[in-house]
Amino acid sequence: MANEYQFLQYSLFTGIFITFVYDLLRIFRRVVPHRLFFISLEDLAFWIYCAAEVFLLMYRVSNGTLRWFAVTGALAGMFLYIKLVSPFFVKYTSLVLNKTAGLAGKILKWFFRPFGLACAKVGRGTRRAGGRAGRFLRRGKSSFKNRLTYFIKKLKMGLKAR
Repeated sequence: MANEYQFLQYSLFTGIFITFVYDLLRIFRRVVPHRLFFISLEDLAFWIYCAAEVFLLMYRVSNGTLRWFAVTGALAGMFLYIKLVSPFFVKYTSLVLNKTAGLAGKILKWFFRPFGLACAKVGRGTRRAGGRAGRFLRRGKSSFKNRLTYFIKKLKMGLKAR
């Protein structure tokens, strides 16, 4: 009988742990938004992980036999965690991480501001130089084309004369 209670306890903790891992995934999604394709990949990996976790629980404790009270225990652990801990954990952890990331972004933006200003000045200078160089190359291109045409005509005349 003690083994059954221990098995039920393991299944409760497995349910709590699986839900905790999913909450970490939810927090990650709130902090780093991404597309549906990657969300689907994350969910697929999570469910494969859950299946392996439940299989290992059944394998270790009950030699691979499925016991319904273990499944019920895992569901009860999930339910308790979702009702008591999950809403506060996800909300406040993602809030703290978002605020921390925003503050870190502002600090980095302030720190790299002189480099941004320097790059902007250099960029403006290269655009001006690029415009002048482009005009020069366009003029040079047309004169080069004229010279080449002249040379080809002279060559043809020289070949015809022979």
